[in-house]
Amino acid sequence: MLTDLCKFVVLLFFLSILGLQSCHGRIFSFKMHHRFSDPVKEWSAVSGKLSPADNLPAKGSFEYYSELARRDRFLRGRKLAQSDQSDTTTPLAFSDGNSTFRISSLGFLHYTTVQLGTPGMKFMVALDTGSDLFWVPCEGTAYAPDFEVSKYDPEGSSTSKRVSCNNSLCAHRNRCMGSFNNCPYMVSYVSAETSTSGILVEDVLHLKTEDSHRELVEAYVTFGCGQVQSGSFLDVAAPNGLFGLGMEKISVPSILSREGFTADSFSMCFGHDGVGRINFGDKGSPDQEETPFNVNPSHPTYNISVTQIRVGTDLMDIDFTALFDSGTSFTYLGDPTYTRLSESFNSLARDKRRPPDPRIPFEYCYDMSSDANASFIPSLSLTMKGGSQFAVYDPIIVISTQSELVYCLAVVKSTQLNIIGQNYMTGYNVVFDREKFVLGWKKFDCRL
Repeated sequence: MLTDLCKFVVLLFFLSILGLQSCHGRIFSFKMHHRFSDPVKEWSAVSGKLSPADNLPAKGSFEYYSELARRDRFLRGRKLAQSDQSDTTTPLAFSDGNSTFRISSLGFLHYTTVQLGTPGMKFMVALDTGSDLFWVPCEGTAYAPDFEVSKYDPEGSSTSKRVSCNNSLCAHRNRCMGSFNNCPYMVSYVSAETSTSGILVEDVLHLKTEDSHRELVEAYVTFGCGQVQSGSFLDVAAPNGLFGLGMEKISVPSILSREGFTADSFSMCFGHDGVGRINFGDKGSPDQEETPFNVNPSHPTYNISVTQIRVGTDLMDIDFTALFDSGTSFTYLGDPTYTRLSESFNSLARDKRRPPDPRIPFEYCYDMSSDANASFIPSLSLTMKGGSQFAVYDPIIVISTQSELVYCLAVVKSTQLNIIGQNYMTGYNVVFDREKFVLGWKKFDCRL
């Protein structure tokens, strides 16, 4: 779910050939980096197109986490409603390589470059598991500091086709003047008056195999040609487009599967250092943990059930559902779950609790011992429906100032959805298997 917004900056894309093997279909694989990862900072220091690394918020500072929480608050109310494999084909990647980036200045959304049309035009798009439509800007005004925003021109691509109102992917036929008119689209966000609208088009998404032949593959996908962007999309959120990864039939994973390019599954790996990877067609491994999705046929999402929470030695029977959403920075829980988890953590923490700080969204924060090894951090794990365990490898965030270290339980109180955010996915390869309707996960080194 696109729920976090801050300033947008361009990133360098690092090519990394993974050589993944699959017995069940092609795999599109891409590495992920976030805005404040060391590789990005190093490149920004020498690039004339990026602001100097010194201008970036200091990772771990109060301002750093304040910005992430601010981005979370922007679009948490978005209308979600709009918003073993079978062959031995070769793994695939985007034509520009397998690099993606998690941009912390947008609150840890993941980005990748895609190439569309003929001749190909490159776009850096945000990856969002909480929405379905892939769209790029075609018209209108977009601003991103130190970043040249690309715009897609249907007339400039010899392979572009307008999607008519009688197409099965046209969801807004009631707004059509006739069945052969251009199909309109609109995605609205409740908060921040943020939306995108335009027409649907079909064009080539450039891919390539990851075997020794490195063959180019052209996959026709349907996407939004954004004519009017409003609110945060004008300057601080995905000004160069959004890549929906949801379950609806218009999403790119759905199209790639339906057209026989990949299995109907993908994975996202979340490294501790911000380096990660997304693999289209990946169904994970036989030894991964799994839990079923709670599928609403009218609007399927990556919703799962949690039956227990363990904090240290305290085991709590708590039954709740949550959206597993890589597009949200932090984890959001409503009561009574939030209060029971937080109070259990607080009862086990040995360090002095700090008074609430309006700069950050976390209520349970503590002074870290001068000897960091002396601070006792209670462990945290979730029991999913079916009994599989999901250990949270890093349940806290550490905030550094010039004179002190502070750590906080990295859960935010929610009055709306329960969301398992990206921070709790760190250290895992997370598989969104839409064929088996299960979420899979396994501890993984994303650099491998």
